[in-house]
Amino acid sequence: MFAHNKRLQYTVRVTESNPGLANLMLEQFGGPQGELAAACRYFTQALAEDDPGRKDMLMDIATEELSHLEVIGHIVAMLNKGGKGELAEGLDKEAELYRKINGAGNDSHVTQVLYGGGSPLINSAGVPWTAAYIDTIGEPTADLRSNIAAEARAKIVYERLINLTDDPGVKEALTFLMTREIAHQKSFEKALYSIEPSFPPGKLPGDPRFANVYFDTSQGDGRDMRGSWNQGGQWEFVTDIREMTAVDGGAGDASVGLTPGQAAAAEKMAKRTQSDPAKDPMTGADLGMGAAGKSGKPGKQ
Repeated sequence: MFAHNKRLQYTVRVTESNPGLANLMLEQFGGPQGELAAACRYFTQALAEDDPGRKDMLMDIATEELSHLEVIGHIVAMLNKGGKGELAEGLDKEAELYRKINGAGNDSHVTQVLYGGGSPLINSAGVPWTAAYIDTIGEPTADLRSNIAAEARAKIVYERLINLTDDPGVKEALTFLMTREIAHQKSFEKALYSIEPSFPPGKLPGDPRFANVYFDTSQGDGRDMRGSWNQGGQWEFVTDIREMTAVDGGAGDASVGLTPGQAAAAEKMAKRTQSDPAKDPMTGADLGMGAAGKSGKPGKQ
């Protein structure tokens, strides 16, 4: 059950109307790293969570993310407030209104004209919010890692938005929201590390033949870097390309077991569709190019 409290979690104080900035703020309203995506991600994880501690944590954070959605949505609405009234009432000349919503290189016309200066569930480029942003897999050790990364990405977006504005009230609210991303990240890390073992995710162990092998597949003079990620007693560092193929000891090709009927049909199709390497046919592209496009052996058309 949810109950709405009319007081925001953090007071929104916007100094002046700025539709262009409002459009950028939508990144955290209806964008992939935004508050709605976070709320839905953690809420759906909580519904399926069997551990009572993690379930409570996920539901708490999901609900708080909805409060953050409310805060960022109000920021968007307040930044749009001036332009919303001017456009709706037609107080300025057409050219002046056009200049206002297209000035300074922003795309505020998207929200001003299509959404009336509201807080639509789109990102700053006008792309509608989608449930595809939710990457829950249903394995706590994998989902918690994804949650940690999601909080980190959201923090970075908030940092960029803070750097875009000199409005002190907007900066304060964004700093609060950014800081809460840090707090949530810490909670998710604590929950992850309280699971033993938490790595690798899932139940099945990896194949020990390959778990500690590093394949140096990107090679070039002066470009091969070594560090704890690929050197030391834990790692077998493989540079020979011949040792990177058919590592299972097989032939390195693909095979399948077919019934006699399937095998006959596959062979028949392969024979029917095989290419003749001896043929050099004229193509439509050659015909369109005229003499310059004629193909074939030298001295032959």
